[in-house]
Amino acid sequence: MALYVVGNVCVDDTFYVDRLPRPGETVNTVATARGVGGKGANQAVAAARTGADVVFRAALGADPDAVFVRAALTAELSLNGLVVLDTPTDRSTILVDRAGENVVVTAAASARAFDPMELSSWPGRGDHLLMQGNLAPDITKACLDAARDRGATTVFNPSPLGSAPVPEVDVIIVNTIEAEALAGCTDPAEAARRLSRDGAASAVVTLGAGGAMFIAWQTKQVERVAAPVVTAIDTSGAGDVFAGVMSGCLAHGLPLSDAVAVGVRAAAIAVTRRGTLAACPSRSEIAALIGGPSRKFS
Repeated sequence: MALYVVGNVCVDDTFYVDRLPRPGETVNTVATARGVGGKGANQAVAAARTGADVVFRAALGADPDAVFVRAALTAELSLNGLVVLDTPTDRSTILVDRAGENVVVTAAASARAFDPMELSSWPGRGDHLLMQGNLAPDITKACLDAARDRGATTVFNPSPLGSAPVPEVDVIIVNTIEAEALAGCTDPAEAARRLSRDGAASAVVTLGAGGAMFIAWQTKQVERVAAPVVTAIDTSGAGDVFAGVMSGCLAHGLPLSDAVAVGVRAAAIAVTRRGTLAACPSRSEIAALIGGPSRKFS
């Protein structure tokens, strides 16, 4: 059974600064880095490193940035699901301060023009589909609805948030800001309850250094998973590591409680490293989390 990850891929230009600039202010960088990112690619790689059978679908332009992306992903994923459009390859600019906090802006022409429903195969019974909020909202809804109609398990991380209603899905993954915007309350536990009542069978709210809260459809009880105490140097991409690893664990058949626990601990590793895709734990590190004590944190 396959885990389809459908979303975006882009080139990340990261600038490390002492502090994030105020409006109208210019600051100098401490260091810079260039790599491959995009929520779709980040989550696909993280999921693949759990050992899941990942099918990745995204769009690139016909330009030098696309060559850079393909070279970086060749060792991680099958690239058969990458399509070429008459658009620039997407790019993100990321600012990271000394505390590891970040802001991101993305040029997403390829993602917005991409219609994965035009591809030949689609997830069916026993498969999983993981999507994010980078594609056009109507396309995202069509993809998720089609997968559910065919019996696949759907997981949705609606980031970046748009104005369209969230489609009905099996699992939704949001951070506290997204949870407040979607559920209309600041309490993560109540937000999880509302999200699981209003369209998502199960809901997961990530809490950064606080770990994660989740509510599973079987019990409808809010549970919390604590995060290990670490020193964060770069939080960019940590949410993608969580979503990808958690989804990979679900595709392996782990219950939601164990999948959340492994995802939390994988994200805790990621924040101790610089970069987005570059910070993702290795296959051996994730294997140790899946087979080790992390499964007792549910």
